[in-house]
Amino acid sequence: MVSKLTFTKYDLPQIDRKEVLRYMGAATADDATAKLINECEKECEDAFSYLVCFDVFNIKTTGKTVDFSTFSVQSGDLAKNLSGCKTAVIFAATVGAQIDRLIKKYSSVSPAKSLCLQAFGNERIEALCDTFNKQITECQAAEGNATRPRFSPGYGDFELFCQTDIFRALCCEKQIGVTLNDSLLMTPQKSVTAVIGIKEV
Repeated sequence: MVSKLTFTKYDLPQIDRKEVLRYMGAATADDATAKLINECEKECEDAFSYLVCFDVFNIKTTGKTVDFSTFSVQSGDLAKNLSGCKTAVIFAATVGAQIDRLIKKYSSVSPAKSLCLQAFGNERIEALCDTFNKQITECQAAEGNATRPRFSPGYGDFELFCQTDIFRALCCEKQIGVTLNDSLLMTPQKSVTAVIGIKEV
């Protein structure tokens, strides 16, 4: 494990309504949908808490095995993604539990509103991951390194059960309040774990 990076502030871009629409499964917004999006944006604007925990690990790739020093993963797709990397950032990110509560609140009384709030939650957690990823990339570029595209459990043959090792390594519950249940689902729901490879250039 190589701990040397510290970020505590995440200045996210404004909500991307096109992304919200995409997560809702719509290409364009009619008047009713636009009104719904406006209502949901006002209701959830203070519902997000942007939190990330992470660490930097020495890695060694042999065939389909990726050794992170404290644990190892069997994944050909992850090994390919990390090819040529000697270190990697593993992170967990969440936008908090309040958006989950809003989604649940409307799930029975207004499914459309619940769906729209789901879309806002999806857009925000992806925006948080993108912002964190950009910070890592800029930091590494200043040191003459490059980063690989982030790769999450559930992609390709990077199995979801690897979440347990990530949670153990990062102490996610203690650090940012994210838990993992026996079905490998995270709470809060709008949470993500991923690996970002760092490559010397």
